[in-house]
Amino acid sequence: MKKISIIIPTYNEEESIPFLYERLEKIINQIKNYEFEMLFINDGSKDKSLKLIKELRKKDSRICYVDFSRNFGKEIAMLAGLDYAKGDAVIFMDADLQDPPELIPELIKYWEQGYDDVYARRKSRKGETWLKKFTSKMYYRILQSLTKVEIQKDTGDFRLLDRRCVNALKKLRENGRNSKSMFSWIGYNKKEVLYDRNPRIAGKTKWNYKKLIDLAIDGITSFTTSPLRVSSYLSIPTFIILFVYAIYVIVKMIVTGVFVEAFQAIILLILFFSGIQILLFGIIGEYLGRIFNETKNRPLYFVNEYNDEKEMND
Repeated sequence: MKKISIIIPTYNEEESIPFLYERLEKIINQIKNYEFEMLFINDGSKDKSLKLIKELRKKDSRICYVDFSRNFGKEIAMLAGLDYAKGDAVIFMDADLQDPPELIPELIKYWEQGYDDVYARRKSRKGETWLKKFTSKMYYRILQSLTKVEIQKDTGDFRLLDRRCVNALKKLRENGRNSKSMFSWIGYNKKEVLYDRNPRIAGKTKWNYKKLIDLAIDGITSFTTSPLRVSSYLSIPTFIILFVYAIYVIVKMIVTGVFVEAFQAIILLILFFSGIQILLFGIIGEYLGRIFNETKNRPLYFVNEYNDEKEMND
């Protein structure tokens, strides 16, 4: 009998967990001929999330959990889920029920047809602001223009991955992680499933614009070196502008007989080149920062508690 691990990164989701378990249990009880485990990755929650998970495990042995020593972030929690999952396939889900568990049978159906990565694509995004939808759309457009890897648009982490996809992703241990790009990078046989994304069932989103910007930067710098080429691209128009400006100064001097004020030209040139230098230093700094983090070779996370301590010690 095949086993499927449902990986649920969790951070301060005490309000959502009871609703999530109720709907998940109902769905997986209807799916015959499969074993399931619901693997919660408690990412340093400060509320009663872990306590609720432990209580649910007492009455349902299919529930498993990994408790981090502190908050390491959702991307690292997803990697830990891959490390601890025992299934022949895994399904990533958010704890807030924006990803409907009722879609799981359809994901499994296409997996059985031979697809390795069955990803859910959002037809609509209820409960999200116009600004968030717009910035998300522009981000994927920019990312796709910078990288040679085909990126799935309007997709999140809600998907089913075959064991060979899991094994491939476990080999990618970099610090600056962007799972959505990694899912595309590893390749394999993919299948799209459309769905309407619901608002959160309870609680508040843990993603603010600062975290989203950080995730976007990780996505771009992790999968393309195109920004490093900005200096080359800027050098061409820079020299063209300087050439045109020099001709303008000479022609004006010949026609009017009036010299351009030296301090005006100096100020303009200083501002122009200073702006370019600051931009380039910022881009180089982003990549140097990532090189610095990778060379430290630190473990990506530490586990405070695993439901099967014996296995963890082994």
